[in-house]
Amino acid sequence: MAIAMALLWGILLSAVGIALPGLINMTAAKISVRDGRTRAVYFAVGATVVVFFQTYIAVAFAKFINSRPDIIYLLQEIGLVLFALLTIYFFFIAKKPKLKEEDSKIRTKTGRFFLGMLLSALNFFPIPYYVFVSITLANNEYLQFTPTLIWMFVLGVVVGSFSIFYIYIVFFKKIEHKTNWMMENMNYFLGSVTGLVAIINLIKIFRN
Repeated sequence: MAIAMALLWGILLSAVGIALPGLINMTAAKISVRDGRTRAVYFAVGATVVVFFQTYIAVAFAKFINSRPDIIYLLQEIGLVLFALLTIYFFFIAKKPKLKEEDSKIRTKTGRFFLGMLLSALNFFPIPYYVFVSITLANNEYLQFTPTLIWMFVLGVVVGSFSIFYIYIVFFKKIEHKTNWMMENMNYFLGSVTGLVAIINLIKIFRN
């Protein structure tokens, strides 16, 4: 049961983390439209390979942090300030993102695979995200930091991430008008998420 739950939590949390239109899933969708579904899948596989390593590093770091309550409290304070500043940035400072045409001329399957790895590697958000969610799961006894459960959680993240990428690849044409609207309002979505995380950290600090 614990193994299945670790896998399901990985799938669910990865889907939540990347469901909104972003650089990687939107690029996968554009490649599908321009160069075909096969090359888009290669791109998604390359991006997912990096997600695997990012998640494993994040969970390993979370395991270390979870054994040090003093570090957890310090990170909560740092996280409160950081996410509060990010909320202010997204709501009041950041410019609206604009959809840009992809200029890359590398359209081979191998080229798309490494492009996926490159763009995914440039995205540092997954590491702090999975550190935060895995510690939260552990503190609420939904996840234990045993080797088997860690691997199942990471596998779930990989499956969930690739599934979302594939949904964008296959169904982009049908949801294009919605994704355009979401991209235009992306800063407000991100600001809401960082604001929620800041409030959660504030509550935890007061409880401690």
